[in-house]
Amino acid sequence: MKNIKFKTAIALISLSSLLTACLAENEAAVVDQTLKSSFDAASMDAILASEIRFQDRQRDGFRNPKQTLETFNVSPDHNIIEYAPGGGWYTRILAPYVAENGSYTAVSFPPKAAISLGEDFVNRINKGYESFSESQSKNLGIAAEKLPLYTGKTIPSELNGTIDRVLIIRMMHNLKRWGIDESEIAALKATLKPDGMIGIVQHRAKDDAPAEYVDGNKGYLKRDDLVAFMDTQGFEVANESDINENSKDTTDYPNGVWTLPPSLGSDDEDKSKFEAIGESNRMTILFKLKATQ
Repeated sequence: MKNIKFKTAIALISLSSLLTACLAENEAAVVDQTLKSSFDAASMDAILASEIRFQDRQRDGFRNPKQTLETFNVSPDHNIIEYAPGGGWYTRILAPYVAENGSYTAVSFPPKAAISLGEDFVNRINKGYESFSESQSKNLGIAAEKLPLYTGKTIPSELNGTIDRVLIIRMMHNLKRWGIDESEIAALKATLKPDGMIGIVQHRAKDDAPAEYVDGNKGYLKRDDLVAFMDTQGFEVANESDINENSKDTTDYPNGVWTLPPSLGSDDEDKSKFEAIGESNRMTILFKLKATQ
């Protein structure tokens, strides 16, 4: 009888192991199907090594563009929106990457949303918008009409439902502090294909940071707060990476993230200390539309 019970137990363990293996295999298949790799590492390597990026490469060690875009599974045939491209650091990577088989579109915030930073800042933003397509065209050798820039409220309706990836790099804190996070995400969400996704890189605060420090005005946000916000907008986490984390960043400066490079907004005597820390601690999260959307 004991021998029969032992054999039965062994059989049940084997069956359990087989079922577990099957479930794991099925789960992996679902993940692979959802995020089937289409990232072109060879093309990305060539772009990152381009002479055009001679100065940009100084920041690669902190911003890890190849690994970041691999986390977001960006394909050369994707239609991409880059939100708030600024001086074009990521533009000079993304636009050439999708130039032949996909498309690049820049979308940014309405300049007046940043009025709290002063009228001069707003004017500089307006001038930057006016020159963006032409200046990036000159840098990249890509026709200006293939490098359009719109604001959230002026996105052409024909773009709706056509975008594979929206990338929001180090910008969610501004949307939050300016009170335009919901409206901008809604406008960007409308552009997505049913399987389109939003990739976000954002300065990350400690999980126990006080609420008054993570309202956007210091540049840092909590991971759980960002995930919860995106949930209210109809998104859930599809992929995540620690590639842009920086354990040297204490994330608690009185003047916020701008204390660190590349801004270095601290007093001259402190700059060497902050240069040694490097750029901010960042979360890197890819969001997909929830199944109910």
